[in-house]
Amino acid sequence: MNTALDTVTVAGPLDLPLDGEFDVQAACGIMHVHGRSLGEPTRLGLDYASILAAELSALGAVSLKLARGRGIPLRGVSTSLAQAALLAISQYLAAATAEDEYRETFVPGGPPFRAADGVSFEIETLESAVWQRFWTTLGVGTHAISSGWHPFLHRFATATCPLPPQLWEALAARPIGELEQVALLTGMTLVRTAERPLDRAPAFVVSGEGRGYRPVRAVEPLPLSGLVVLESCRRVQGPLAGHLLRLLGATVLRIEPPGGDPLRWVPPVAGHTSARFRALNDGKEVVEIDLSTPDGRQHLLELAAGADVFLHNWAPGKAERWSLSALDLARARPGILYAHASGWGTELGPEPPVGTDFVVQAYAGVPPSLMTIVDVFGGIVCAHGIVTGLAQGATRVASSLLSAAYRLNAGARRRCDRPLSVPVCDDLAALAADPRFSRALIHADCALVASPWEFTS
Repeated sequence: MNTALDTVTVAGPLDLPLDGEFDVQAACGIMHVHGRSLGEPTRLGLDYASILAAELSALGAVSLKLARGRGIPLRGVSTSLAQAALLAISQYLAAATAEDEYRETFVPGGPPFRAADGVSFEIETLESAVWQRFWTTLGVGTHAISSGWHPFLHRFATATCPLPPQLWEALAARPIGELEQVALLTGMTLVRTAERPLDRAPAFVVSGEGRGYRPVRAVEPLPLSGLVVLESCRRVQGPLAGHLLRLLGATVLRIEPPGGDPLRWVPPVAGHTSARFRALNDGKEVVEIDLSTPDGRQHLLELAAGADVFLHNWAPGKAERWSLSALDLARARPGILYAHASGWGTELGPEPPVGTDFVVQAYAGVPPSLMTIVDVFGGIVCAHGIVTGLAQGATRVASSLLSAAYRLNAGARRRCDRPLSVPVCDDLAALAADPRFSRALIHADCALVASPWEFTS
């Protein structure tokens, strides 16, 4: 992993004496965020910062290859465990430092859920009606159902999920088979937790033959300078992939529905936009398009005619229903790289259940956390696939949260055994204000994480 051209250190630009994974998780906020649901800072069950740094390093290396092929004079790239860790908590850090009167409180609590016969599982829905039907069928009262919806829906943003005790009791009173039947009848996604970590798929698949990228006069000395990425994504995985491509020099044009992505307005607000949203989307250009209309879809194809990459994380089948498949985009822009970041890939068939971070964690047997550990890693994996596709002159890239989870498990076989030698962060606002972190952060109404790479020319 460490060469003269591609270097991974522990502390990177941080002015801290960090000695390995345990120190990085402690000092850079991972233990604090992961421990919110548990009531105290707690180490993740895998060497997460090390795994992220390895993937960022591989992405940096293929970016160098692409840069050289495009005539951009870059000689080396470096990253670090600390920069990877800060990227992992970037949403939580932005929210904790927003100049907003709204202040979040974090009450411990949350999954894994457990049935009467001891089976551990996860549930997921993004629809309040499904949530209500599921719990009503289990005999839970209206007040408890209503009280549990907000913490459940926002657990990906807060890393904790304190639910009313009536919900836990209703699950613990029934065997897993009965709960699965209720979930099937009400539309709730229910996934049993794997008995062991699974590892059986490539992280991304690159295919097709497209056009090469001839030498260019780069506006700035970054690998993707001069390239345009058209992004239509929600939540974390896809937007983070687009964010990383922007940090590598691409111009990212983000498509949002009329009125903007609803996540733009979720508090706390930094400036005029949600702090969490800014952590993943600052610096992108935005165009509002109603893709449910023929005119909107035609507008997207017109924009694609000037793009090099099209990235989306739509539900399975939507691209075909909208006539915005890889073949459709290729007619508008021959050789465009078409990237799909999905939840389940093809493993669960053409009509899979809702595929979000926590149900994928359970299915793959990833050591559980209410941090968005699979979403973040999935975004890095997706960006890695896209840059690999560009370097190879490919036309398609497919990645998924599930494939990212498998790759996490593959990287979790070795654990750092070095003892903790630094204090444990218990306040992200204090971390952001610490001058020893200043070279890795950007302060703009909230603390944003700078690029995880340093390129040399």
